[in-house]
Amino acid sequence: MTRRKGRKTKLLLGLLGLGALAGCGPVSVYYQQGVSGTRTVDDINACQVSALKDAPAAMQVRQLPPVFWPGYTQCYPNGAGGQNCYTTPGYWVDGGVETYDPNAPLRSRLTDQCMMKRGYAPLSLPRCSDAVRASVPPALNDKMPPITSSSCVVLYGNGYWRIVTPGA
Repeated sequence: MTRRKGRKTKLLLGLLGLGALAGCGPVSVYYQQGVSGTRTVDDINACQVSALKDAPAAMQVRQLPPVFWPGYTQCYPNGAGGQNCYTTPGYWVDGGVETYDPNAPLRSRLTDQCMMKRGYAPLSLPRCSDAVRASVPPALNDKMPPITSSSCVVLYGNGYWRIVTPGA
């Protein structure tokens, strides 16, 4: 029983580690030079509402396949110069269920198309350093700066973001 818990714990820790790394990667944003952050938010909201009308949420539940954890054999030396071995059997773990929306990818593409029709380009920019983030006030009414190789994105806890080009 302890061995099973150890494997599950390692798997959970590995997944949490991957999730933490995902928070360090680039950020996908919409960009149109000179447009204010408030207008961008309004445009994103309008495009998302339009996409939701064309591709409404259609939540579905599906059963995931079970997972097999193979058994293992462990050997240790005995006093007579040989080995004593024991083998544990493998076992199945329920895969669980998940809820998903099959229209989500289409809704995302429709939002992208709408934003491009409004003159925005989808960009992927790195996250700003802590020093840059601390020096930038959370003002949505500022206009988007020109993009350079030093441009980055500041994310705010409310889901809003701001493109920053240090020195511009």
